[in-house]
Amino acid sequence: MPGNTIGKLFRLTTFGESHGLAIGGIIDGFPAGIAINSDFTQNELDKRKPGSTNFGSPRKESDHLEILSGVFQGVSLGTPIAFMVRNADAKPGDYEALRNTFRPSHADYTYSIKYGIRDHRGGGRSSARETVSRVVAGAFAKLFLAGMKISINAFTDSIGPIKITNPDKYQNIASSSANQLRCPDPAISEQILLYLADLKEQGDSTGGTIFCRITGLPPGLGEPVFEKTESELAKAMLSINACIGFEYGSGFAGAALRGSENNDQWKLTEAKKHNGITLLETVTNNSGGIQGGITNGQDIYFRVAFKPVASIRQPQMSYTSEGEHILLEGGGRHDICVVPRAVAVVEAMAAIVIADLLLQQNAYKS
Repeated sequence: MPGNTIGKLFRLTTFGESHGLAIGGIIDGFPAGIAINSDFTQNELDKRKPGSTNFGSPRKESDHLEILSGVFQGVSLGTPIAFMVRNADAKPGDYEALRNTFRPSHADYTYSIKYGIRDHRGGGRSSARETVSRVVAGAFAKLFLAGMKISINAFTDSIGPIKITNPDKYQNIASSSANQLRCPDPAISEQILLYLADLKEQGDSTGGTIFCRITGLPPGLGEPVFEKTESELAKAMLSINACIGFEYGSGFAGAALRGSENNDQWKLTEAKKHNGITLLETVTNNSGGIQGGITNGQDIYFRVAFKPVASIRQPQMSYTSEGEHILLEGGGRHDICVVPRAVAVVEAMAAIVIADLLLQQNAYKS
């Protein structure tokens, strides 16, 4: 019954709590002989670590990756890869007042109802600190996918009411990783920074969306009918803390279109074949690179929505586990918006899903 593992052939199991000793995981099914670039994996972790922005959590963590097994002399062995990242700046005492209090829109109440016990220190297992393990596994998956020239790139699409009007034009978004918002549009970034500064002054928070594109995919990935490519991506994204929505291709906007507007017409570009079938491309890509749950060889693109951060510095009414009605004062160390740091998590989860589907497809060929 436990839900701490994702994947079939590329499998990740995570462990750890926000203010425990460490966060970590075990990757099983990772292919042997893949060069593991430690600078790359650490850089991926640095993209999501706290304390790197003036609107994020002030928690200071180096997020130094320790690989315990499965890698020898910089190369994967094909055996389970165990890893951990120690919690260096944990402050469990900051949460003592919340031991018996249920914060609004947090998992405090539901964890208590389900298990009869919970780790109140910063949310424990329900904290976004758990996503450290996902980013590590995603970095490994990216190294595997890079050998097949498959790349995954995401960026901040909107924060609050401020959004990029045409995310499709940002095909080359490497520059977005260099700024703290992970947003490729300088003008939009300036507006967002002013908006976040105002929210910080008010002790409030906001949400936003992330746009992600996967390029270089071969056709034929996906396991219909219950494990389609889009359903696996949706499950992975919706498992991320604070994620409240997922759409791919034309998404919800496509629901307002006519079939004649939304259909992707075929075109023949090269006389190549796959499984005896002539390879085709689409003129448009409203399908988001997926048809019938299977990749068609075009780019996959999708958008993920995140709710406003539930921890705010404004007083809120709440209840204790004994049913006492109390005024909850805002405190702790929290982000104003999770979106910029969640960009790395979205990429990681996409990489894990695609690596798993690719290994499953290769198993069929074998």
